[in-house]
Amino acid sequence: MVKIEKELRMDFKDEHQKLILNLLFTSNWIHHMDQERLRPHGLSPQQYNILRILRGANGEKMCMGDVLMRMLDKAPNATRLTDKLIAKGLVLRERCEEDRRVVHLRISPKGLEVVNALDHETEEMIFAVARKLTKAEAHAVNLALDKLRE
Repeated sequence: MVKIEKELRMDFKDEHQKLILNLLFTSNWIHHMDQERLRPHGLSPQQYNILRILRGANGEKMCMGDVLMRMLDKAPNATRLTDKLIAKGLVLRERCEEDRRVVHLRISPKGLEVVNALDHETEEMIFAVARKLTKAEAHAVNLALDKLRE
């Protein structure tokens, strides 16, 4: 196990500072791993997240606001990310007839095929990282992270 002190080559003022820097460093490490995994498929982690959210709608359309609320990374450029998914034929867009300002999104059959094909890789990545913790340790970390966001 490589300690954060060695990774960052620094001493910490206290455990709270160490915690925050460790969270940021570890989050970026996981994010980079996810970027590299998705790069060959021409997707960013945010685009993949949008596809997974739309798949979860089970073929029903969702408004952009609902997609944004469920995103892991509340990207301010979600519309641009979605435009790229539409251009790739992975997402379908339609305007609401009652209110033209409202945009509805739905995953396309091609998008569903792509996201389903990535499920195995996603599970492998999660297992590669999370298996280092027991279920009890994972539960304790989850409780602590939830407490930080209170």
